[in-house]
Amino acid sequence: GCKRLINTHRMDNWRVTDKSKGVILLEQTRMQKAYKYFRRLLKFRQMDFEYAFWQMLQLLISPSKVYKNFRYQNETKHQWARDDPAFLVLLSLYLCISSVGFAVALHLGFFGFWKFLFWVVFVDCIGVGLCVATVLWIISNRFFLNKRHSDAFPVEWAYAFDVHLNALFPLLIILHGVQLLLFGVLDQPYFLSLFLSNSLWLIASVYYIYITFVGYSTLPGMRRTVLILYATIPVTIVYLLSLVFYWNFATALKHFYQLRL
Repeated sequence: GCKRLINTHRMDNWRVTDKSKGVILLEQTRMQKAYKYFRRLLKFRQMDFEYAFWQMLQLLISPSKVYKNFRYQNETKHQWARDDPAFLVLLSLYLCISSVGFAVALHLGFFGFWKFLFWVVFVDCIGVGLCVATVLWIISNRFFLNKRHSDAFPVEWAYAFDVHLNALFPLLIILHGVQLLLFGVLDQPYFLSLFLSNSLWLIASVYYIYITFVGYSTLPGMRRTVLILYATIPVTIVYLLSLVFYWNFATALKHFYQLRL
């Protein structure tokens, strides 16, 4: 019989060892799941774009509904992270479209557009996303996870990245969509332009923080996730200071994009 069961992880890291028989039962490693996920990037017919589009719509209207589906997925597939890259593909497509608009607004040439697109997709979206997800993954496992809770399990890194992508989409809709359409009005030396521009950034930032909070508070066994909402305090302070010192974020973004190109 089984003398000892060692639970070293949950979900994608469950390892159950039967020492009496020397049998190791491994459900699925993170590398296997990552390989399966990225392999599906080349198989568009297997992606559920309709469901991914529904998620994007709900992130703008009711983010909690999206995370209810994450909970349901965990109950049926035993993992919190997405196993379908359709959301990432649609997000990248949106960035490509919005990048065309920025290329026009910034008067970029053909090669300038591709350089801009590379920076936006692979650096701003994926590169920064990997860093943000990793930091929040470490913080959530060290400070938010209640290990004494019966349903507690370590947060999957892939889920942390999904939370980032979920929070990033509404932010991009505001800053790469609404701001782009109003760029001619926002990039002006008037207080009204300053107020409208920086208010868009405030709304986008607060929404990002809120969706991140919902994402981690949805997980069982988490505590003190309300601390994530405290990030809105320094964001609001920066917003107020920007109005006082006449720092237009839309103009600053334009100069930043032009500088690195």
